[in-house]
Amino acid sequence: MKPARIGSKVALLRTALAGCLLGWICGAASLQCADRLAAIDLTAFSAMAPIDVHAHVFKDDPAFTAMLKRLNLRILDVCVVDKHDRGYEEAAPQNQKAREIMQSTGGRAAWCSTFDPQDFDKPGFASRSNKTLNDTFGEGAVAVKIYKNIGMELKKRDGSYLMPDDTVFNPIFANIAARNRTVLAHIAEPTSSWRPLDPSNPDYSYYKDNPDWFMYLHPDHPSKQTIIDARDRLLANNPRLRVIGCHLGSMEVDVQEIAEHFDRYPNFAVDTAARVIYLMMQPPEKVRAFLLRYQDRVIYGTDLDLMPWSDTPARLRHWQEEYLRDWKYFATDSWVEYEGKRYRGLNLPEPVLRKLYHENAVHWVPGIIGNE
Repeated sequence: MKPARIGSKVALLRTALAGCLLGWICGAASLQCADRLAAIDLTAFSAMAPIDVHAHVFKDDPAFTAMLKRLNLRILDVCVVDKHDRGYEEAAPQNQKAREIMQSTGGRAAWCSTFDPQDFDKPGFASRSNKTLNDTFGEGAVAVKIYKNIGMELKKRDGSYLMPDDTVFNPIFANIAARNRTVLAHIAEPTSSWRPLDPSNPDYSYYKDNPDWFMYLHPDHPSKQTIIDARDRLLANNPRLRVIGCHLGSMEVDVQEIAEHFDRYPNFAVDTAARVIYLMMQPPEKVRAFLLRYQDRVIYGTDLDLMPWSDTPARLRHWQEEYLRDWKYFATDSWVEYEGKRYRGLNLPEPVLRKLYHENAVHWVPGIIGNE
């Protein structure tokens, strides 16, 4: 090979290496810039002293605590028993870890405890569950989670499905109300769970990967309406019990249905966890009117998580991106992008935003900000 050709090859190699190095530097810088941009854009969000009333954090990481402080953010750390989901199989380890995280974050991560309903048909179930919950209350838990396995999975000895209004839960709900705690109720699922898989649906990936909760594959299971009716009887039978319906109360398709429930059950509120997209998909003027009228009954939540195996920096970037997107939707009239589609923001008034992001959580979950 001629020396000139060799020289040009070396020059090209140097240029390529320099380009790779520059790309790496720019990539790292862009991540730093993105973090700075998120912090800047979330200034108005942070000014609300926001509370995310629905998150799952079981990794005690100083970076997470630092993010909470930087964003002036609090969360409700929710424990839940789901035998099908890694890390959520048992109540006791989650309750213990949530208590530890509550302490390590200085109370910024409040604690929603839970109990395991699997042995509901064994003698002493209610008394055992109440002891578990009362122990968590004594250690700082401010709420209790009940889950969709009630109504969708657990069966009684006669083959019928255990519903949330079953009398076996009466002593538990009475105890929770007497101790001034709140129930977070994830009862039923989105309507798409009972329909064929549709790639355009926001829950497509979840049901594709979680066939146990995809009711279209299980036509022998109860209908969604059957489960919602049982949830409604729970509300009617326990008027002193505060209940937050997780995920828009599983009435995500139409805010009018939520409104009708608010009118019927004064002890009922909903969170927005993992369902903001369903609000975006509805006419913005309709959703805005709903949030203005029922501004005391809707509480901001995300369903974000941080698990022991999580890549913490990546997860925390995701948290901030979701907070930024949701804030843009609720607080501005800008176009908001979600999975390639654009939706108009609601531009809610500041007093309504303050209720959505802070005041409603304080009202519906007493103790969520401690003694402040």
